[in-house]
Amino acid sequence: MTEYKKKSENIIWHEGKVNKDDRRNLNKHTSAVLWFTGLSGSGKSTLAVEVERELSKRNIHTYILDGDNIRHGLNADLGFTPEDRLENIRRIGEVTKLFVDAGIITLAAFISPYQKERHQVRGLLDKHEFIEVYVKCSLEEVENRDPKGLYRMARCGKIKNFTGIDAPYESPKNPELIVETDQLSIQDSVKQVIGFLEQNGYITL
Repeated sequence: MTEYKKKSENIIWHEGKVNKDDRRNLNKHTSAVLWFTGLSGSGKSTLAVEVERELSKRNIHTYILDGDNIRHGLNADLGFTPEDRLENIRRIGEVTKLFVDAGIITLAAFISPYQKERHQVRGLLDKHEFIEVYVKCSLEEVENRDPKGLYRMARCGKIKNFTGIDAPYESPKNPELIVETDQLSIQDSVKQVIGFLEQNGYITL
């Protein structure tokens, strides 16, 4: 993630009178980021949607930030070069920080292929607020799924800089959670994520 120098020095952080703890108390639960990373087609968005639905049943305040959805607005000006990928995640990192400050459990579903960029998002947050969920699925399986036809186009050279084909994906080294979606049903995958949140005190039983 690129470090940026502010373009203006005439800006000062303005503190409010309601802080993160106040918002968490109001919501009656803690806040954190569930960062779902993995290859395209691994099931990140599907898993995030189902986890959010389960959390909503428990009256947990949530919001999903999805890779494709964000590129319709906030990051519509970015492509898929290494530089644009880094800027994409830099912006998302700052957004997730705001959501955590708002007292919300945020589900961020992004390929986020580089270890460095995920590490830098983690560094924006306090300890235990960043939960890296490696949505692990073999390249063979995601190519078989290919829900958007992207792998087929990448193999034909119609899409450049496609993760897993002609652009790298750096698997997480020490994620908080590994969900093997080529081995588990979506129901069992959701149970694994919810179980982690319960066991580690993010949500109550």
